[in-house]
Amino acid sequence: MKVIMIISIVLVLFALIFPIAASWNTPSAADTPGDSPDAPAGDGADGLFYVPPAPAAPGKDTDTTVTLLVDGETRDISVRDYLIGAVASEMPASFEPEALKAQAVALRTYLFRKLLHTTSAHPEADICADSGCCAAWRDLEQLKEKWGEAYESNLARISSAVESTDGVYLSYDSEPILAVFHSSSAGRTEDASEVWLRSVPYLVSVESPETAETVPNYTVSVTVSAEEFRDTVKAAHPEAVFSDSVAEWITDPVTTASGRLSSVLIGGVSVGGKELRSLFGLRSTAVTFEASTDSVTMTSTGYGHGVGMSQYGAQTMALAGKGFEEILENYYPGTELVIPSTSA
Repeated sequence: MKVIMIISIVLVLFALIFPIAASWNTPSAADTPGDSPDAPAGDGADGLFYVPPAPAAPGKDTDTTVTLLVDGETRDISVRDYLIGAVASEMPASFEPEALKAQAVALRTYLFRKLLHTTSAHPEADICADSGCCAAWRDLEQLKEKWGEAYESNLARISSAVESTDGVYLSYDSEPILAVFHSSSAGRTEDASEVWLRSVPYLVSVESPETAETVPNYTVSVTVSAEEFRDTVKAAHPEAVFSDSVAEWITDPVTTASGRLSSVLIGGVSVGGKELRSLFGLRSTAVTFEASTDSVTMTSTGYGHGVGMSQYGAQTMALAGKGFEEILENYYPGTELVIPSTSA
């Protein structure tokens, strides 16, 4: 009897701990506000690195219904209606048609991958409108309020991008890919292994063409007092030791192959690039430092985690005459663009 009780307790503890552990290092499609223009589209506690064998992804967008969680309530809507609200929330309607198409395919792929398993964050819904969990989403009334007089023309642009790519998604090894994206990169995108500690064959570092001339606020500096900088770091790392010389506080930066900060010694303690970004609200981990006698300036380039498709990179490619197929091929190398026969 004691043995049975012990086994039961172990099984209960495993059931409680496993969902928490599964949430560690899971990716987000993007990690900046939706109007910036990309919103977090996280994978929830289940993660999306592993997808069990499942039936083929849906065909025509109007023929498939998904359950969307919005403000605590579920709605059953078509894939088409979901994508219109999501693309409109994730990318400016003013972007080039081919960039909007690339975004529509990325979001459709992300949704199809979600449909293959239940997310523990909202088991009652396939996907949610919470930008901190899945993808940003607005209904037509909210879009009217957002766009005002431009509503009709903007809706037409977004709808065209969704409808002209009806049912099209990206696949790798016969499964919808993890189509994450971000706002802008500093010359190259980031390898997934640098952000989530797991390699993904199609989420590798590639060139991205956007520049300061094409991206608003491409380079942004955050300056804090030396005292605030020290206190912020010590709150997270009490063991850090700061000398009288501010210039000596920050040493030995280590960067990834894409040029983003992997880690840096601050007060003799190793601080990761992602942690530093979180501590000081930086736009990216492509960051440099400048210390004076009484302040520290951190300058970041680009916006977002840097993995997958750069939205402003997609826009730059579209302006150069590239089609959405070429854009997706650049940012998700080795993947296959699946065009269901039902969408022909």
